[in-house]
This record gives sequence, structure tokens and C-alpha cells, in this order.
Amino acid sequence: MGKSDYNKDKKRSTGSGGNYRKRISSKGKPQESTTARPASDPNLIRLNRYLANSGVCSRRDADIYIAAGNVTVNGKPVTEMGYKVKLTDTVKFDGRVLNPEKKAYVLLNKPKDFATTTSDERGKRSANQLILKASKAKLSPVGKLDKNTTGLLLFTNDGEFAKSLTHAKNGLRKIYHVELNKNLKSEDLKKIQDTLTLDDGPVKVQEISYIENTPKKEVGIEIRSQKNRIVRRIFDHLGYEVIRLDRVVYGPLTKKDLPRGHWRYLTKQELINLGMEK
Repeated sequence: MGKSDYNKDKKRSTGSGGNYRKRISSKGKPQESTTARPASDPNLIRLNRYLANSGVCSRRDADIYIAAGNVTVNGKPVTEMGYKVKLTDTVKFDGRVLNPEKKAYVLLNKPKDFATTTSDERGKRSANQLILKASKAKLSPVGKLDKNTTGLLLFTNDGEFAKSLTHAKNGLRKIYHVELNKNLKSEDLKKIQDTLTLDDGPVKVQEISYIENTPKKEVGIEIRSQKNRIVRRIFDHLGYEVIRLDRVVYGPLTKKDLPRGHWRYLTKQELINLGMEK
């Protein structure tokens, strides 16, 4: 692994706008799905938009699903076109609870001395402070980087997405640029290549090598382990101190055109590469 590894690396409803589907009770009387709400309330949003923001479908397709009776609000079926809901309502589509927040996927090049937490009770600087303008939704980091580690950190409000990326079986590729307090001995490099056994078990490293045209205290390491602080622990086990640790590759994502302390949204192609879209 040379230096180049770090540098490349849903028919609108046919009925008229005021018509909506009614359910027939056992007594043969039509009954509306729910009581209509005032359209002027600023805290309400259209149900079709709610579905669209939840990632279920487009607004046009949402109208079809609503008319077909696929949607319930607080346990009651709603088939009215233009019905509005509150963000605090429980909305279900085919029995599944929806989240109305528009999904956001943000990549940050984290600087040093920023904690990876959603809140910092001690008043220390948090990486979340750097992405406040990225979304009105509350974004959480996917995994963690300790305060002194820099590099790629992904944030999202998509819980299923985050869970899939951090699941051990996925083995998402991560490459780090490591600077040690002293040159890494060739025999220690081989020990890492051959799989070290730490207190919590063996650690497999996909690849490790010296970085071309730099002192031998600088190495690149590719690893897929989900264990906390695993890179630092590997070198600590062999008697080295990590002076600088920078995550330069995270799955298909790289630091290209993303300066330290800056963030950007993931592209559609990147989401495809991460298995989120087809």
C-alpha cells in the first residue's frame, strides 16, 4: 500500500381535490377517517409530505397510498387528501412507524481536539458543532473518533443506515495515516501483519506498510475491526506511542476536496456505493 492509497482513494389520485375515500362502518354509514385539522396551523404539515420526508415514496405516490388506506395517524386510518399532521403524531405506513425528518448524510473532516459526542457536558468542543448548519435534524456520528484523532467522520439521522455501517459483519474499510514517536521496526510491522492478540482477542489488519518518501515512523494501516481505539491499542501493545492519527479513507469515502474542519453532503453515487440506494 503506497502513498497513492491515501490520495485517491416513487400517479396522482384520479379523484377531484376535495374528494377523499371514506370507510363504511358495519351499520352501512360512511365515516371519515379522522377529524379535520385547521389548515392554518403552522405546526402542521401535509401527510403526503410527511411520508415523502420519511423516505417512503414521492408526494404523488403518497397520495395514492393515503387514498388506499395504507396510512394511519395515531392509530386511525386517514384517507383524506390534504390531511395535515403534527410532528408529534404517530404516523404508520403499512404498520411501520415513520420518521418525518428528511434523511441527511454528512461527511466531516474532523480536526484535532474535537470530541465525537452529540453533547458535551463539560463544555469541551464537539464535532457536532462543526456541522450545525448541515441539517435542522439532529445528526449523530456513525461510530467514533477519539478527541485526538483527525479525519473522516460520518453523521446522519438515519438510524438503520448507521447501524448497517457499524455492524461487525459489514467490515467497512478504514485506512489511517499513523505517525509514531519512533520508527516502526520491520519485525513489529510483520507482527501486526501476522495478526496480534490483544486483551480482548486477536486483531486482523488487512494491510500495513511504511508510507513512501517519509520516515519509517509514519505508516498506513487498513483495518475493518469495530473495536474502540483499536489502532492506538495495536501500537501501544508493541511499545509505541501514536503521535498523530488521521482517518483518510472510510469505506468508499475519501478526504479529496474536503479540508480539515469542513463538511459536505454525501453524493447519490456515494450512497449507492454504501448500499443505501439502488
